[in-house]
Amino acid sequence: MLDVTKSESNMRSYLSDGLIKKEPFKQIVYDTLMRNHKESLQLADELFSRRRSTLWTIVISYYSMFYIASAALYKRGYKIGDRGAHKIAADGLVVVLRNRLAKSLFEEYDSAREDAQTIAKMDADEIIESFDKERGKRSEIQYETTDAIKEGKAKTSLERAKRFSTAMQKMMEDA
Repeated sequence: MLDVTKSESNMRSYLSDGLIKKEPFKQIVYDTLMRNHKESLQLADELFSRRRSTLWTIVISYYSMFYIASAALYKRGYKIGDRGAHKIAADGLVVVLRNRLAKSLFEEYDSAREDAQTIAKMDADEIIESFDKERGKRSEIQYETTDAIKEGKAKTSLERAKRFSTAMQKMMEDA
């Protein structure tokens, strides 16, 4: 479950400590993050479909999510520094992009307007939580799992990364 209050507190600390900064938009930074995202997602898909490496499918799927999350935050004026970047990205998704992400998802639910708001908010939370789950899983999978378990987790990671990518790109297009 998302802890919005904790993420808001963390973001205030990150900003005051200079771990994330407000920065004017530079196209080259955004393009680099998006290129890294697309390359990572494509490579994860290739590795999984060719049964080359479940470990690296999981790791690279997560990194595709990290890069697009960083790109979306950057597009909103926030540049993540090097220290603690992954946790900062997770909290940034909650604080900076959560409501924006939910808004873009609302448009996908044209037929049941009242229900759509509840569903879209849950979907936004689920998408943000998937980023944090992948961040934790990447660390665990690298050191503590059998090959059979890795294959199932690799498939889940790749599916999450694709869904996350689609949602984030839609949100950025609507900005």
